[in-house]
Amino acid sequence: MHLFRKCWAIWAVFLFLTLMLLSAPVVLVNMAITPGPRALHRNIWYLHHVFTPLFLLLIGIRLRVEGAERLDRSRSYVLVGNHRSSLDFIVNAAAFPGVYRYLAKKELQKVPIFGWVVKKMCLIVDRDSPMSRARSMVALKEQLKAGWSIFIYPEGSRNKTEAPLSTFYDGAFRLAIQMGAPIAMQTILNMPEISGSSSPIDLRPGVVRIIWDGPIETTHLKSEDAETLKDQVYAIMQKRLLDEV
Repeated sequence: MHLFRKCWAIWAVFLFLTLMLLSAPVVLVNMAITPGPRALHRNIWYLHHVFTPLFLLLIGIRLRVEGAERLDRSRSYVLVGNHRSSLDFIVNAAAFPGVYRYLAKKELQKVPIFGWVVKKMCLIVDRDSPMSRARSMVALKEQLKAGWSIFIYPEGSRNKTEAPLSTFYDGAFRLAIQMGAPIAMQTILNMPEISGSSSPIDLRPGVVRIIWDGPIETTHLKSEDAETLKDQVYAIMQKRLLDEV
């Protein structure tokens, strides 16, 4: 079984990069004929709702999503989710009924083919640079004003511990309060069964369970409430994960 999971993960990586390469002309043509924000929206929609479902189908992953009816497509959200696997960003996109922009770490730009997509479609942050973090916060506010939802991993990076969640950073919650944007929580419940956290080369076909909670409105909150909001979201997501065990 261990060998099968490694082989299946290698197949998934190969398939992902191949599909990315085949999708490049679609993205480039769309950028050429519809420049500007409209092209960005169309390309992200294509990646979230065409590329992603096809990739998941070909690697034998099915999603069971609960609570998506709680989301209003006409609103912009600060979206947060737990992060345990390299497959999470694919699942995140497929489980959301609309489109959003990721806050992505700069290292992802180094991945062949995929890095170009990250550079074009995501908002980039260098977590080691206070200046970069400040610039990314300004960019996130501008995107929320423009009507985009923003997806942030509050754990910062993949949780490789035995705990259900790593410690949360404040950024997503300060952003939501400052912009008066609702927080919506996406919790992936059983990812360790499908793709382990100890190694990126670990995958098997199966059903991934996702639950949406929220949204939590923030218009009545002040900046000093960010810690309380963070703790509230952490408690909800942790309970989901513990109930699954």
